[in-house]
Amino acid sequence: MDAISRTALVTPGRHAQGAARAHAVPFVAMQKRQRTPLGQRTPFAVAFPLAIIGAVIVALVLVATINGAPPRAQGRITVLAAASLADVLPKVDPAPRYSFAGSDTLASQLRLGAPADVFASANTTLPDQLYAAGLVEKPAAFTANKLVLVVPKANPAGISSVYDLRASDIKLLAGTAAVPIGSYTRKILAKLGLSTVLANVVSQEPDVRSILGKVGLGEADAGFVYLTDATSVSDKVKVIALPAWAQPPVRYGIAVVRSSAHRADAVAFINKLLARTGQATLAAAGFTAPKSLPTTYNGG
Repeated sequence: MDAISRTALVTPGRHAQGAARAHAVPFVAMQKRQRTPLGQRTPFAVAFPLAIIGAVIVALVLVATINGAPPRAQGRITVLAAASLADVLPKVDPAPRYSFAGSDTLASQLRLGAPADVFASANTTLPDQLYAAGLVEKPAAFTANKLVLVVPKANPAGISSVYDLRASDIKLLAGTAAVPIGSYTRKILAKLGLSTVLANVVSQEPDVRSILGKVGLGEADAGFVYLTDATSVSDKVKVIALPAWAQPPVRYGIAVVRSSAHRADAVAFINKLLARTGQATLAAAGFTAPKSLPTTYNGG
């Protein structure tokens, strides 16, 4: 026999046998731990599938985050906005809590300490005044509009031009002088030399939606509103265009309220309006971009 064969036949001594037993214990112990009654699952068999399920859930959350909707303001902010924005703002971002009314009414609420995060007005005058008073951050113009004259669909007064408003029996609606629509109305009538038709105003309304609703119901012969509002109820009113040369600049201002508890989300909301998709949504509703539209809003 060669040396290797002789070595293989040698019976191990006590030391070697002890070492072998020492090395065999872990294997035997492992075998014993794996022995469980029929149908009973080991801790490892339970923990491993749970770990896989957890990993799958995390992966699905990551995929949903990456492939989800475009970023928007994450907090539930409160937006005080002009009534003429009631249809379009929720289309840009449905998440905020909106309160729509006449811009002057909303500005008064802010002066009285009403909680809000964003103020959007149908003019730039009110945001500028609130900024001077330290109630909002620096405003920015984010969209624009223009004035039109509306009459009921049936048009019982037979109005076809703004100059027909001079007839003494016309029942006219206009906004109060304090609200943007009322201020713009007086400006365009003055430029047209038609300030005297204000004598035909039978009711001064707090916001543009009130004017539009009453004209649509036939409670008045005509009223001045924004183009965007008129097109939203084209089945109830007829639109009469006003001369472009007499149109006052109708710019909408927006700002973060200084007392906002969600400033970052408020800024994100305004930037969504300024972004390409936000402006496209506004344009689809009939609004136009103002001159010198800012690319981003930082407040301050």
